Amino acid sequence: MRPTGTCTGRRGSAAMEFALVSVFTLPLLMGSFVLGMSLSRSIQVTQISRDAGHMYVRYVDFTQDGNKDIIVRLSAGLGLTRTGGNGVVILSKIMHIGDPECAAGGYPVGDTRCVNRNQDVFIQQLKIGDASARNSSFGTPTGVTLDANQVITDYLTNAGARASNVTSAITLNNGEIAFVSEAFFRTPELDIPGYRSGNSVYARTIF
Repeated sequence: MRPTGTCTGRRGSAAMEFALVSVFTLPLLMGSFVLGMSLSRSIQVTQISRDAGHMYVRYVDFTQDGNKDIIVRLSAGLGLTRTGGNGVVILSKIMHIGDPECAAGGYPVGDTRCVNRNQDVFIQQLKIGDASARNSSFGTPTGVTLDANQVITDYLTNAGARASNVTSAITLNNGEIAFVSEAFFRTPELDIPGYRSGNSVYARTIF
């Protein structure tokens, strides 16, 4: 008669081997899944940034709710609303101020009232979604005066209109304007408790 414990021992050995292999393979599988989903989200967010920028550079007025809703629809599946949700789309209009721009505003060469001479400044910045989710990579205008269309009117004389780190992305000549579209979304669906959390995707487009 054959020993009855042989098969049981083999089954136990196989289970142990599977457990040992799983320690290494499961994290790899989970990582591959997260990487694939992150890539998919990255492509979607990049497309949102590009589409929003294309419309912004064509002077679509995103102070209007109807136009904000276009961005919300483009962001389907990412949980964006006009004033909240899982992310934010930031649209900025940035100009480099030189002597001609100061002079056109009534501040000739040497007039120190044009404090933003030779500076990159915000002409406008709009946020669609959760404004607190992220600031622009180029800063946020502070203490500025806005008109009815949220255009900054004192960009020549108010240091709070200055943008930062613009030259790291683009160099503007006097009077040139850059239309910047940034999209940021939190992706909690890609979080893995105890392994990876706080996932997000960011994309930027400059026209």
